[in-house]
Amino acid sequence: MSKIFDAHSHYMPPDIAQNTTFFKVNWSDIDGQLKVMDQNRIEKALLLYPTSDAHLNMGGLQKACSVYNEGIGAVVKKHPSRFIGAGIIPIDHHDDMLAEMERMEDLELKVISLASSYDGVYLDHEQFFPIYEFSSKNKLPIHVHPQIINPIGEDRVRDPLLTPVLEYVCDVSMSIGKLMMTGVFLKFPEVKFIFAHYGGVLPLVKERYDNTYLMLRKRNFVKDLGKIPSDYFRNLYFDTSGSRSLASLLCALEVADLNHILWGSDFPANQDIEGSIAVIKNAPHESREKEMLFSGNLEKLLCL
Repeated sequence: MSKIFDAHSHYMPPDIAQNTTFFKVNWSDIDGQLKVMDQNRIEKALLLYPTSDAHLNMGGLQKACSVYNEGIGAVVKKHPSRFIGAGIIPIDHHDDMLAEMERMEDLELKVISLASSYDGVYLDHEQFFPIYEFSSKNKLPIHVHPQIINPIGEDRVRDPLLTPVLEYVCDVSMSIGKLMMTGVFLKFPEVKFIFAHYGGVLPLVKERYDNTYLMLRKRNFVKDLGKIPSDYFRNLYFDTSGSRSLASLLCALEVADLNHILWGSDFPANQDIEGSIAVIKNAPHESREKEMLFSGNLEKLLCL
């Protein structure tokens, strides 16, 4: 069997989890997480921030970042062969962002974890440019996770099921679109962006993106992007986020090449890890390609 590296899992340091509305239970058990990894033969897991509301109860993102990054750094230090750490950044304290990113490197955190938006501000805003410059210079990939606080559409519909199912993932899709339309992908071509949940609805609208763009260009209703949208998407990375759908995988492979897809469990939000592994095992691909999805692509991306 191929070795398995998890590109999308979560752990919340207790001091963070206890300041959240949702993540107090079962998100801070690292020993339990290791047990689940062993049961599913997962050798290594990338720990990502699930974009919580902890900062609202901790006096802002700066304090939350400090506590979270130290907590993740401690886990990585204790279990260096099992976990890869992703750090978060105090985007509400512009002058402190660089210092925190440098501290992340000291803590041996290898990925920058961003939300798809912040208070309705998407990642194309110039306030994020220092992050992209640091990412390019230091070769730290950026993982983009759905925003759970005021995602797109919540001002019109706020529902305990509809919001996480539709609005969270659509916020990721809008983030990708904004980054493309404002030229961020062109301005920072060296940044390796990883988007959760296959980029939201992106695989379903990829063809519509191209067709609509070409139609609007003929009438000069949209600016010249230099290339069709799908050419931008092929440079991005996407993780499976616990999906148990072969159709979703095949759809995503129309957007990005196989070497840009990363298997991820979305644990502990997703408890059926075995099912999400089975999708890759049973996929109509060669063994070498399945190895790439399970571990090879993440190994290469993070230079493990």
